[in-house]
Amino acid sequence: MTWSSVSVRLLESTATGDPLVVRLAQGEPAAVGEVYDLHHRAVRAFAARLLGDAAAAEDLVHEVFITLPKAIRRYRGDASLRTFLISIAVNHARHHVRSAVRRRAAVERLGREPEPPHAVDPEHEARRRQLAAQLTRALDAIPVDQRVAFVLCEVEERTSREAAAIVGVPEGTVRTRLMHAKRKLRELLASEAGSEVGGEG
Repeated sequence: MTWSSVSVRLLESTATGDPLVVRLAQGEPAAVGEVYDLHHRAVRAFAARLLGDAAAAEDLVHEVFITLPKAIRRYRGDASLRTFLISIAVNHARHHVRSAVRRRAAVERLGREPEPPHAVDPEHEARRRQLAAQLTRALDAIPVDQRVAFVLCEVEERTSREAAAIVGVPEGTVRTRLMHAKRKLRELLASEAGSEVGGEG
């Protein structure tokens, strides 16, 4: 008996009756393309929020869909397929986070952050970019698990229960990670704001 046939039997015995999921489990290449068309925007949006780097986000999205045919064996139908795809992204995120952090550090060292194109209000846009960069640097300084919890719950506004299902940990663990993330981020942002004020003086 092949893995695919085992997966199909598992899937057909669960609550999910999605024929697309069954086709994925059977290893049908066209099914991956259909899932990509349906859900890649949501996965890319999560990846971009988590990583703060477009190139790293694209790499993570690519990895999610490349590994989907194998990962679908774990799908039990207790969450939406989109949520399952986000959980795959979380599982593969760690080295992409490190890659994004290294790339940002290199860009800052070289001083070649691109200017915003065609900004309607240059001062407002510059401030927005500055705040976004400050938050991204602060996220870079906290553990990946806390970073994931913060993005899922605070940026994507998911409940701690939803985040727990995605990450595969108890809900209380997500809440603890989120609490530590928010406290550390507040400290880091306050410290950076203080250093800016000191530098101006």
